[in-house]
Amino acid sequence: MSRIVYVNGAYLPEEEAKISVFDRGFIFGDGIYEVSAVIGGKLVDCEAHLARLERSCGEIRLALPWSKAELVAVHEELIKRNNLDEGGIYLQVSRGAADRDFPFPKDVQPTLVMFTQARNFVNAPGAKTGIKVVSTPDLRWARRDIKSVNLLAPVLAKQFALESGAQEAWLTEDGVVTEGASSTAWIVKGKTLISRPLSNKVLPGITRKAVLAYLAESGFTFEEREFTLEEALDAEEAFITSATSLVMPVTTIDGHTIHNGAPGPTALRLREIYIDYARKGGVLG
Repeated sequence: MSRIVYVNGAYLPEEEAKISVFDRGFIFGDGIYEVSAVIGGKLVDCEAHLARLERSCGEIRLALPWSKAELVAVHEELIKRNNLDEGGIYLQVSRGAADRDFPFPKDVQPTLVMFTQARNFVNAPGAKTGIKVVSTPDLRWARRDIKSVNLLAPVLAKQFALESGAQEAWLTEDGVVTEGASSTAWIVKGKTLISRPLSNKVLPGITRKAVLAYLAESGFTFEEREFTLEEALDAEEAFITSATSLVMPVTTIDGHTIHNGAPGPTALRLREIYIDYARKGGVLG
């Protein structure tokens, strides 16, 4: 049985799901996306993802005709129709379909597409062994805080990582780590977590926000600053966060072993806390 996907108000078998060849998401990358995790059949941080969706759409002047409640309802219906226990729900909204022309078209309805992907998050093998990361220059545009569907640079970085035997790429600019190709980058020194400040240069990670909400419980402090690739190689621990990796320890960067080469206690503890949080349906407290 094929997946049921959502396209512009209709729930359809994936083989029947279609959008226009004139859709601006396809022609120009004129759209925004989000991915919400599902663990134990429950949405994790969906409200925060939809708040970020709303912000990103506002930054490109794309008016959303759906309320957050309506979008949550579609998420929940897709979970039900696809019997999804663990995985993610991808949402993409574009400015809509119109004959190809660069300026915004008038009186066009945005296109909304959503689908599920079953994945093993909680027992992902990388959580036990740690993952390998490679560095590569950050080739993206100047508004990385907008979760745009323009993902060619991350695609190239991910392919470079795959061909290098790694699972993620850390993007660098002037020797400083900006973020992962699809994740937030962290290092650990003592009981201090370090990750760069939010700005137009990085995506405001939703999992990042959830991890920081549990700092007091975890016993760690947070230092929000830039760090260099050299500093990362010398760190006691490194890890990434994202909706699809949760909290994932990094044990190798550019072939250099981090500390003793084993997943660090900080990353493992934060992962444990986050999974417990996720199983509650992503509810803080």
